[in-house]
Amino acid sequence: MKKLHIILSIAAIAVMAACTPEPISEESAFLTEEAISNLIAADGGKLYTLDELLDKYMTEKGNYLSDTSLYRTRANNGDATWLFAIDTLPSTGNGIYVRGRVTTDDYGGNFYKSLCIQQIVGGKQQAIRISVDASSVSGVYPLGQEILIRCNGLAIGRYADQPQLCVPSYNNNNYANNAEQKIGWAPGRIPWAQFQEATHRIGKPDMSALVYDEMTIADFQNVNNEDAMRKLDAHLVVLKDVWFTGEYENNGSFSKLSTGDPEDDTNANVFAPTTENIGYPQSRVITDGRNKTLVSNSEYCKFAAFYIPGADANGVENCPKYKGTVMGILGQYRDNARYAHDQYDWSISIRDIETSTHKGVCNDVQMVNIETGEKWEPREYGVSYK
Repeated sequence: MKKLHIILSIAAIAVMAACTPEPISEESAFLTEEAISNLIAADGGKLYTLDELLDKYMTEKGNYLSDTSLYRTRANNGDATWLFAIDTLPSTGNGIYVRGRVTTDDYGGNFYKSLCIQQIVGGKQQAIRISVDASSVSGVYPLGQEILIRCNGLAIGRYADQPQLCVPSYNNNNYANNAEQKIGWAPGRIPWAQFQEATHRIGKPDMSALVYDEMTIADFQNVNNEDAMRKLDAHLVVLKDVWFTGEYENNGSFSKLSTGDPEDDTNANVFAPTTENIGYPQSRVITDGRNKTLVSNSEYCKFAAFYIPGADANGVENCPKYKGTVMGILGQYRDNARYAHDQYDWSISIRDIETSTHKGVCNDVQMVNIETGEKWEPREYGVSYK
């Protein structure tokens, strides 16, 4: 019996050893340039720049519109411009490839089920949004990770005039504001398994390789060509010498932020108070002294209840004292074709902020008190600080 136990133990160890997976090698997890060339050549594919992909496959009306596949009614106002559109890409045939470096991070909670990538072509940034149906995408594709995507079977769509890689999705949310205007087909999130199958990582993540377009507010607000606006969307940008005005924007007008509880007050002087679960991005106004634009954040992000620079329980009077830099993803968002595009369709979505107790992956708001030279330290509503 003892010999039998020994034989069974040896057999069990052998089975366990056989079932132990091989360690993941760097070569299998991250593509090299040679591997990229071989992969694309294997299916007769072509590698497009991000702008080339839009020029080749994104049409104004899209190829998905039909009598039975209607876009939401806000998509078009009877003119030549379509704010919502879908162009499906061939699922078979030669491969359609793009590559880019991830510029977003969802740890801060402001890029839920989405990411942006950039590509530097001729020294200039190109960018696009990608909608992915998974939380914590950054756990697999972190900030600074370069990726290669085989786009066959996906779609290029515009959601509120923002180009993105996506799949068609039907919306029938009867509880949305103006729901009758939002029912219909629109760009939707790529299923996680499908995205992983289509995507390969290139090399290791490198945040230092990210390129920021240094801009003024006027630089993007003065862009009035539709194609140029769409291609500027999702760029990683930095605005210097700006400050928060202590205002929010509502259909082109500005009002002073209040000192209420952000759980109840939709206009509290924090980054993103409640929308009462409607879910629209909350806008906070910044200026360079000549022009104004918006900082846009989700009420569900980790820093939603932190006061904007210069604000506190007493109000927003000290906001002009804090000047500095705002970084993040530039966006132009126009979701209703009945209204003309205006300068306040533009906004900056920040990725994260750092506090003394939270070291974010990004620190996209860096301000200094111009009177004292003291660095701005974020403070959360309702928290007592010594």
